[in-house]
Amino acid sequence: KRTKMLTLWVTPDEHERLLARCDSPRLATWMREVCLEEKPARTSKPLPTLAPELLRQLAGMGNNLNQIARRLNSGEWSAHDRVQVVAALLTLERELQFLREQAR
Repeated sequence: KRTKMLTLWVTPDEHERLLARCDSPRLATWMREVCLEEKPARTSKPLPTLAPELLRQLAGMGNNLNQIARRLNSGEWSAHDRVQVVAALLTLERELQFLREQAR
């Protein structure tokens, strides 16, 4: 974990020259790689883009789950109702896992 910050004063010309040499999206990352001979951090694979309609549906599902969690924790429902909701959520979790495996 990085806990120390360096402040470096440069002229406008030096700044432009550093940016021109920088082949990283972030100057600080590039400077660490060059000055400290660090290897670049491993980047993960880019995430696939999702259709806006699918994103809206997923956001709606997330909102619904948050509402369910709030009600489960509020004590509004009886123990029997809570057990039924948790059972339904576990079923959904299994189905989502199946879909996730199919998509791979």
